[in-house]
Parts: sequence; structure tokens; C-alpha cells
Amino acid sequence: MYNICLLEDEEQLRNILSLYLSNEGFSVSSFADLNSAFDNISDNVDLYVIDIMLPDGSGFELMNKVKALNPSTPVILISARGDDIDKILGLEMGCDDYIAKPFMPRELVLRAKKLLARVPSSEKALENHIIKLGEYSIDTKKRIVFFNSEEIDLSSLEYDLLTYFVNNNSIALSRNKILKNVWGDNYFGSDRVVDNSIKRIRKKLPNINIETIYGYGYRLNK
Repeated sequence: MYNICLLEDEEQLRNILSLYLSNEGFSVSSFADLNSAFDNISDNVDLYVIDIMLPDGSGFELMNKVKALNPSTPVILISARGDDIDKILGLEMGCDDYIAKPFMPRELVLRAKKLLARVPSSEKALENHIIKLGEYSIDTKKRIVFFNSEEIDLSSLEYDLLTYFVNNNSIALSRNKILKNVWGDNYFGSDRVVDNSIKRIRKKLPNINIETIYGYGYRLNK
């Protein structure tokens, strides 16, 4: 079961969002103010949903603390302001997704599912958070890749790309599908970024077999 922390000061919206998320099988802890959420930051939270405008401060403060403790913990920001400045600032600061009010509760559920599909739940990660990939070991809890006992320096995006291949072993993946699932719907650049990122991964992990499917995409063969 995935654990979600919801910080929203509007009581009616907070209750509705909590209900929708709970009905999808998530365990939801909801808070109305920044200080209460600060007191309940935990390694067992899989996703934070944070309203930016709060009575006792800014949701950016909580996001910064969450990301400082664990940069891989996903965060969805909520804002009532129509100005794109919150979205731009949030993305620059490291949020994983952004929703502007008003929105349908179902939209939050779908966005939460998409983000959580990329990371193991706290419960599952504690049970088995080490994935073997040939001579390499992937610690999904710490988001670290090892060769023997030596840590390999991967960027966060390179790690996400590698684990996406691992979770889709032996499946042919088009560049567009890789872009959508790793870079997300907000990316509008060239699909050449996939080729360049895979080139870097191959250089850092020369013993893995990511096969090029010319004119289509790539496939990982364990």
C-alpha cells in the first residue's frame, strides 16, 4: 500500500481529495497547516501532495525539506493562482508534478498513480529493495546503482531511465513511450534526449545490454 501525505488548508477540498485517494487503496494522512505537516515528515511517505498557499507559510517550504531528506520522494504541488510563475518555480525547485485549481479530484488520482508507478511502495521497498541486473545491483530505496561494492554516479534522470528499462525487461520500447514515462507529459523537446541519455548510461554501465531497435527505440535484455 502506498502512503500519501496531503497538505491542503481548505477543509472541504482536503476531505474530498482524501476520500478519492483512499477509495483507490492509498493510505492518506491529511493536514491543514504547514507546522502539522512538518511534524509528520517520514521515510514511509511515498508521495506528498502539497498546496502552495497556506495560512502559516508556503508549501514550497515543506517540499524543500522533503527533497532535502530524500530527493527521490515525489511531490505534487497544488496552487490556486492562475499565474504560471508558481508552476515554473515549483518545477525549478524539484517538484514532480503540478495541478492548478480548480481541478477534478480524479485528475489528482491519475497523476498520483502515474508518479507512484515509477517508485516502489515503502512496504515493498523494505521487503525487497535490491534488484540484480547482471553484475550490477540497484538499491531502489536509496536510488543507487553498484558495480560490486562500488557506487556508480548516475543522475536522477539516468537512474529513472535505467529502472524503467529494468521494469520493462525484454519489451521493445519506442522513444515516444520512453519520453512519456520517464520525462513526463510536460517535456516538449526532441526525442534525441533519449538517445543521448542511453549513450551516457552505456558508458557508465558498459556491461548492460540495451539493444537499439533502429527506427523505433530500445530494449533491455537482461
